[in-house]
Amino acid sequence: MPLLPTLSTFFIVLSAVLVAVGWVLIVKDKREPHRKVMIAAAVSALTFFIIYVSRTIVVGNTSFGGPDDIKIFYTIFLIFHIFLATVGAVFGIVTLVLAFKRKISRHRRVGPVTSVIWFCTAVTGVAVYLLLYIIYDGGTTTSMIKAILGG
Repeated sequence: MPLLPTLSTFFIVLSAVLVAVGWVLIVKDKREPHRKVMIAAAVSALTFFIIYVSRTIVVGNTSFGGPDDIKIFYTIFLIFHIFLATVGAVFGIVTLVLAFKRKISRHRRVGPVTSVIWFCTAVTGVAVYLLLYIIYDGGTTTSMIKAILGG
């Protein structure tokens, strides 16, 4: 297993688990533990992002190494994951800002949506990791654009 992709996947899964714990805590009206866990979830997601971007800049991204007949399905899935991750990150930032600015009524409306998007992002991220490094041998490591478009 490659170190950096494994480590970054660990942090995104950890962030999703922490979001789930935070959700349970707020349902039980445990506001301070909820705040701490959600900050930890945000730090975990940020750690993922730092590892991912650093690896992308320094090493590049790994293209799909599986069979050619399913490559198009992987590519569509990857694009969906990237879109979901981007939307999830934006929603996450908005949700955190609303909480820190004490706009709790809006935070309560946006938070559950953000959480569901983040859970889906984590699940699709793990699927991408499994397809790239566990189920199939990774293809060539190259720039992100080439990896996505199959260069």
